[in-house]
This record gives sequence, structure tokens and C-alpha cells, in this order.
Amino acid sequence: MPRMELGTAKQTNSNDIGVRVLLIMAEAEAAAEILGQLGSASESFRVEWVTELASGIELLRHGGIGAAVLDLSLADSRGIEMSDNLVQAAPGLPVLLLIEADSEDMARQAVQRGAYDYLVKSHADGHRLILLLRTMLDRRASAATPLENDAAHMTLDSLGEAVLRTDVNAHITYLNRAAEKITGWARLEALGRPIVDVLQLLDPVTGLVARNLGEVILRHDKVTKGVDRSHKVLVRRDGIRREIEKTLALTHDPDGSPTGAVITLHDTSAARAKTLELIHVAQHDALTHLPNRVLFNDRLAQALALAERQGTQLAVMFVDLDYFKKVNDSLGHDVGDKLLQSVAERLTACVRRTDTVCRLGGDEFVILLSQIEHEEDAAFSARKILRSLAAPHLIDNKSLDISASVGGSAYPCDGGDPESLLNKADTAMYEAKQHGRNNYQLFRPDMQARLLERQSLEQGLRYALGRNEFLLHYQPKLNLRTGKITGVEALIRWEHPQRGMVYPAQFIPVAEECGLILSIGRWVLLEACKQARAWSDMGLGDVPMAVNVSAVEFGSADFLSGVRTVLIATGVEPGNLELELTESVLMHDAESSIRTLTALNALGVQLAIDDFGTGYSSFSYLQRFPMNVLKLHQSFVHEITKDQKEAPLLAAMIDIGKSLKQRVIAEGVETPAQLEFLRCHDCNEGQGYYFSPPVGAEQAGKLVQAGIREAAIV
Repeated sequence: MPRMELGTAKQTNSNDIGVRVLLIMAEAEAAAEILGQLGSASESFRVEWVTELASGIELLRHGGIGAAVLDLSLADSRGIEMSDNLVQAAPGLPVLLLIEADSEDMARQAVQRGAYDYLVKSHADGHRLILLLRTMLDRRASAATPLENDAAHMTLDSLGEAVLRTDVNAHITYLNRAAEKITGWARLEALGRPIVDVLQLLDPVTGLVARNLGEVILRHDKVTKGVDRSHKVLVRRDGIRREIEKTLALTHDPDGSPTGAVITLHDTSAARAKTLELIHVAQHDALTHLPNRVLFNDRLAQALALAERQGTQLAVMFVDLDYFKKVNDSLGHDVGDKLLQSVAERLTACVRRTDTVCRLGGDEFVILLSQIEHEEDAAFSARKILRSLAAPHLIDNKSLDISASVGGSAYPCDGGDPESLLNKADTAMYEAKQHGRNNYQLFRPDMQARLLERQSLEQGLRYALGRNEFLLHYQPKLNLRTGKITGVEALIRWEHPQRGMVYPAQFIPVAEECGLILSIGRWVLLEACKQARAWSDMGLGDVPMAVNVSAVEFGSADFLSGVRTVLIATGVEPGNLELELTESVLMHDAESSIRTLTALNALGVQLAIDDFGTGYSSFSYLQRFPMNVLKLHQSFVHEITKDQKEAPLLAAMIDIGKSLKQRVIAEGVETPAQLEFLRCHDCNEGQGYYFSPPVGAEQAGKLVQAGIREAAIV
């Protein structure tokens, strides 16, 4: 006799009492898993494992085996003959077959010829295996004493899964406690009733009444001789609906005659709810609960398919909040999150229920207008969005103002797939930013060329510092009374290997948007101070150096320490460094600006308001800002004519600077008439092409050394 391998589902000694189950299986790993599964059962199964059919049959001859589990893919015997041999060796023994998924037809024949039931191996988890074993053993004990039946019922009542039994006429003969709970029927009320009275099942997809279980049992269909599993919706007695997994197994007596059915119900409502929750989380933004990019793309694809079939139009609107990062940096991320939630609510209120508002991430939103008749419909929606977002947002009892840049694209004129429409809406949004923000733009083909140009600039900027492509030019400032040079302003240039000389107006806005302005600004400050020190070492004396500061630099946390570090590293006296800031930079957060300016003033650095008159500011704040210089924007200087009748505003601004006890510098001086006007109104200093254009460091040094056209001034 081939070698026999024995195993037990629980560690027992020879005096342990338990049902002996014969497991015939060649695969050691699979057998070990079954041993472990049966070991988790509440009663003690004593599993005896052999690897060959012949060994199993030999063991059956010794008696004492309560049930057998047979793998139909043994090496020493195959197919239905194997099951027949086992059934013939122990008539009346409940035999459960383990099969591969493609062997169900053979398994059904084996059940007709005496096996109890079968399980597909891939579905043979511990729960189903234990349940079938218990059902098999209960059937074998059906002829036992009433006391033994009571014990079986107690076992079934201890299960968490609902179990119902019927007779051959599909009438209820038993419910365990879990079945009473899930159906709402008490056992005594249900006994003798047709199964369809107790189990009202609906199809989960259609909501229609499912196949009549009573007919299945009464006909004893060959198709359902095995275990039939399906997902249904159970209507409880009180009308509450629960999603369940139903298992139906038809039963037979030892002669193979039908005796009824065993039905198990597993409540999947909680698992279904969890699945729906996970699906929602996967498709929605956690902060705003709006659809995310995944769900938006799906809805856009469906809307495009519908629009194509119906010959209709749709639009995609890309919404980007202006300067949202400053809210996070100045007020904190908690306030920023609440502002995003407020924005999400307003965007949703701006569109129809059939439209979709999505948060892509950060401060970017995108809107699908699922049906539009004309391009103007998208423009109308964009204007409505801008008005809605511009109204103050009340966050933590504080009123916050925010604006947005909106770009739109439309199907079919701008593209026929989600990616094209999103990209073109994004392109239009960038165009809106280039037009000053707080506006909308609808996509036009010429925008694409400008976007490609911008992207090319951005790509080049990312390598410009490392390749030493930046350089500084210097433009002198002169005392308009004496003609002496009072200092220079450092102006950055980009010497692009293909484009040639690129001026700040072309690349500084791009550097600000793509986050490179901080590193560029630090380079300018250090390089300018190094040049000032170099001139001093050449014997030219102290040359005051003016450097422009962007909003991003001024608002950065390490700006003050960075200025201090550069001064120490280069040895430039703080009084010889002048930082120029525009009104809009200072007024964005005036109180914060005052703190930073006060610290810089204490350090000894000179401070100038650049482009004065082009922004908006409060005179009360102008008095509080510790500034040293007002620089008048060149547009006012250019208004000066020979008769000097068209520049009253410029004269007034000069008076304002003098009343604030600040030096007044006029930019853009290009003609003798402009110079004469400025001198007549006691403007302190001037800067412009009339004196000198911005020049390289070497030439600027020579100008400082020689002076500039003093005769033309004095």
C-alpha cells in the first residue's frame, strides 16, 4: 500500500472526540491550507490526509470516517471513475469533490452518481468548506435520534451566517437564528411556508423579482445539482432591503432521491457600502468632495460620445485662482483649505446640475459644460464665475478677496478628445493670466504659438543659471543739479545661445510663474553687490547699487536673512544698497510689508518705491512705509512737452515725494525738455537714455570714473 500521510486540523490526543474527515489530495501546500481552514472551525474536525485514492479507500475499510473530501485531479486515478470508486468503497459516505473550474460537467455527473456535492478549488475558502461539511454530516445524521438533531440545530444556531432548509416541496423546514434576523421571520412563523414567502429576492441590477427558488427546488434542475451562488437583494419582512450572497444546494437521500434544499445567506450590505465608499474616495477630492481628475475624464469622455451622436456642442472651462499661494503663505493652509471649499461651492452654484465641477488639485478647477448652443454660452458662464468668485469670502470671520483666471475650449471646434480640450482650455487660461489675471479667454489657434514660446522660454530658464547665461547691465542715476552720478541700477539680461539678448520684460513674468524667480533674484543681488565691491576695490569709491525686488522674493521667509548674508559676504555697506519695490508689492499685505521694511531700514539698507504712480496706495501707508526714495514711472516723464502744460500730475508727484522727505528720481529721461521740466520742479535725480542706456560693467565703471555729460546738466 502506498505511503499514507496523516494530519489533523487541531492538535489532539488519542482520546479527543471529533468527526473524522478523510482528505484525499496530492498537493501538499493545498492540503495544508485545508487543514488550517478546518482547524478554525468551532468543533474539532479530525482530518486524515492521504495523497492517493488507493490509500484513502484502504483507510475507509477500517471504518470510522464521517465524511470525505476528494481532489478529482489525483495522479493515480482521474475523472468520474475516481468518485465512483470512492462512493462504492463506502456506500452512504458523504463525499465532497474538489474540482478545477473547467470540470463542472464531470462533477455534476459524479453528484448524480452518488457524490454529495462539489466545490471549485478557487472558491473553496474555509467558510464554504466548513459549511458544506456540516451540511453533509447533518444529512447523514438525519436518521439519528431527536437529541442528535437538536445538537445539529444548536451548531447551526451558533453560526453567523443564515441557514435555511426546505423539504422537497420547497416549504421551510428550518431557520437558524441568523436566518431569523436577516429575513425578519421567526422560526415558528416560517416553518411550513413556501420558500418564496420567506425569501423575497430581487435582481441587484434590474430591481426585478429574481428567479423563483421554489421552482428550482421543485423541478430539482440538473443545472443546479451542485452549489448555486449568486448576489441578490433580500427584501426583509419589514421591507428593509439588504444585499446578500445566496448559496443554494439541493439535497438527496442515500438513494439519490431529492429531499429538498439548503440555502445560506451572507449579508454583503456592509461590504457593498464599504466598496461604494472606496469608489467615491477614488473618484472625488477629499477636501472639496468635488469629482477628481479620474471621474472628470470619464464624464468628459461620455459627454463627448453623446455630443458626437447628437451633433451638439460642449465646453471645458479651466479655472486657476490668482495668487492663491500668498493666501497659504500669509494666512496658513487651514484658511487656504477653507477658501478652496468656498470656491468649490460657488463654482458648483454657477453651473447646471447636468454640468460637472472638478478639482484637479491645488487651486486648479475644471468645469464641463455638457451642452451649449453657442460659444457665447461659455463666455457667459466664464463671466458668471468671475463675478461669483470676486465677491468677498468670509473665512473665520475674516473677509478674503480672490480672483481667478479662466480659459475655455469647445467641442467640436477645438478638439474631439478629452486631452485636447483640457490642454487648450489650459492654454487659454494662461493667456488670461498674461492679460492681467481676473479675466477669461476662449481658445484661439494663435494662443498655441505663444504657449509654445513660453514653454520654450521656461525650459531655457531652467538651465540659464547653471550655464552662466545671465549678466547684469547698469544704468547710472544723476543728480539733476550737479550732474554727478549718484549710483547705478542693476538690470538683468539673458544672453540666450539662440535668441541672443533677451530683456527682463520677456522672461521675468515666466520666471515668476514657474518658481525660478527666487534663485534668479538671489543671483542678481549677489552679483550686483560683488560688482559694487569690485568698483570700490578699483578706487572708484562707494557706488550705490539699486536692485529690483519681485513680489515673490519680498514675500519669501528668508528674504531678510538673504540680504544680510549678501552684504556680509561682499563687504558692501548697507547704505550703499538700494532695494526697489513697486506699490503693488508693498500694498498686497501692507502690514506685513511694514514689518519687513522696518527690519531692512534698521539694517541700514536704502528703500525705494519703484514705478510710483502706476499702482494704487494709501497715503496713510505711504507715511508709515520707511522709504527713502520715490521713483517716478517713465510714462509720466514722457508726457512732458516743451510748453510743459501736460504734466501737472508729474509735478504733483514730485511735491508728494518732497513732502514725505524722500529723494525723488525720475525714470525715462530722454530729452532736454524733460530734463528742464524736472529741474524746474526740483526733482532730485534722473535716469534715462538722455544720460546713458544700461551698459556692461566695464563701461559703467568708466562712466562712474569720468562722470556723464556734466556740461549738459550744470
